[in-house]
Amino acid sequence: MKRLSIVCILAACCLDAMAAECPPYVKHTPGGDYTSAEDRAGLAVIENYHFSRAVETLTHGMTGSLGADISYTLEHFPNHHRALASMAKLGLRQKSAQPGGARYTVSCFFERAIAYAPHDVTARMVYGNYLLATGQDTAALEQLDAASRLAPEQATIQYNLGLMYVKKKEYEKAGVHAHKAYALGFPLPGLKNKLKAAGKWREAPPAPPATEAASVPDAVAPPASAAEPAVAPVEQVAPVEETVPAPPSGA
Repeated sequence: MKRLSIVCILAACCLDAMAAECPPYVKHTPGGDYTSAEDRAGLAVIENYHFSRAVETLTHGMTGSLGADISYTLEHFPNHHRALASMAKLGLRQKSAQPGGARYTVSCFFERAIAYAPHDVTARMVYGNYLLATGQDTAALEQLDAASRLAPEQATIQYNLGLMYVKKKEYEKAGVHAHKAYALGFPLPGLKNKLKAAGKWREAPPAPPATEAASVPDAVAPPASAAEPAVAPVEQVAPVEETVPAPPSGA
């Protein structure tokens, strides 16, 4: 019984330490929600000194190491899409959960972003890509599913989900998301080709014939805002195969 108590105390201490290492984001100026026009008014102050094109492409830092500059950017705008993607790529390149100079782990930066801005579809997509690249398929699928629920009309999300289900060999679900992605205008044939290679591709059923309801006069059409997605991302994110590729051999 005494041994069990010691184990419980140690476990509690470890959990406290983990929480301390990844504290929630607290808004300060400049900073805030990257998808908010009001908060983005202060974005240039951060990017001009810490997130240049050279930092984003992992060429070299501006004020110190790459990890430090990207970290500083995310400490002010936790759901900065491009900074999150760069931090993920840096972690993969260094093969480290916490890149050199970064204040927190890569996963912690994503967790802070999503906790602060749970509506941000793009942050979830980038996180899903990172989780997939690190072999955490189940967690990646959870993030992509959440993104799909928030923005069901985004073709890239449907495409990424299709790729995930192909990887899991759940071809029926992959086909459903493939048809949604292509109906929404997604241009890349990779998902379709993967399903064809597995012998699981099926053409989408023909659209139902037009009805009288389709010719409702413009005067009674719903306002444009009613047809827009509930969440409009600031940037589009490439498919999971392309956003955060695995580091080259020898990196």
